[in-house]
Amino acid sequence: MTRPSSPAVSVALSVYNGERFLATAIESVLGQTFTDFEFLILDDGSTDASAAIIRHYAARDARIRPIFRANRGLIASLNQLLTTAYAPLVARMDADDICLPHRFAAQLAFLAAHPEYGVIGGNTEDIDENDAPWPCPHPPLPATHEAFLQGVETGALLMCHPAVMFRRDVVLGIGGYHPAFRHCEDLDLWLRLASVTRLGNLEQPLLRYRHYAGQVSSHHTTEQQIGAAIARQAWRERAAGRPDPTASLTRLPPIDALDTLFGRPGVAQEVRATVARGILYAPSSLRDGGFDILLRHITEGEGNREVKGPGRAALWRTVARLCRIGEPVRALRLAAALSAH
Repeated sequence: MTRPSSPAVSVALSVYNGERFLATAIESVLGQTFTDFEFLILDDGSTDASAAIIRHYAARDARIRPIFRANRGLIASLNQLLTTAYAPLVARMDADDICLPHRFAAQLAFLAAHPEYGVIGGNTEDIDENDAPWPCPHPPLPATHEAFLQGVETGALLMCHPAVMFRRDVVLGIGGYHPAFRHCEDLDLWLRLASVTRLGNLEQPLLRYRHYAGQVSSHHTTEQQIGAAIARQAWRERAAGRPDPTASLTRLPPIDALDTLFGRPGVAQEVRATVARGILYAPSSLRDGGFDILLRHITEGEGNREVKGPGRAALWRTVARLCRIGEPVRALRLAAALSAH
């Protein structure tokens, strides 16, 4: 198929060592019922067969615009794709997921009918590494902007990043992806966009979202939880009419420095509490620095109240969970902290 001179949509996919599922992801995009798009695939310095797979498909379909460069990370890749795109609409896609055939057509129809919306996502079908259903029960993503804002306040899952389509000029207008928020760059983007446009999700599934042990998010859970908690604090600052102290950062500071950064006491404690609750069921976090955050939270004011209240049972279940994942010493340390408080 020939490349459109003025495509309606630019599909933005960044890949780093994603050979395992890349061909399936590419084919799902090329198989869309809506065909007027360019397909930007950026290889972020892969050392596996990803580049060869991209070249193979680019030779078959002129809509694919491959980009090859040295590794610079996902956020740099996403911002490069934004500035490289020709179309007014950008559809995100990841190298390990599968677009359902009607995805682009459904999102285009919504955005055409709702010019006030700058971002439209969709629900997902969760699958494992073998394409079998993955048991991952969660409520439907917020359909309207009002539901989105309510979800921000309650800490709900807001959008699935590889399932979104957005207006390119709106995202560029707020500076694109923020380099400080590694592994939660999407949440930070949604929260900043919510001040300038409306966001929502289509109720029908648009993407088959893959879960597997090797995916990047499974290795960075603690950093992701910390960044997400700080992004929500920055959202509250903006909502209150105060300056966002994270706006000019290229890297987030340690949690203990957050009171100074935000100019008020209690922010660090709030972030630790949020992270502690978010990692109770994350084995990787219980094995890394997330465990120390959990212990620190237990000794602080809000953590003390949880130990004595309804949260106590969940914390003791985490002791048992640590034993099951082969961390008996940490299980004993957590049990001692709970007993002492």
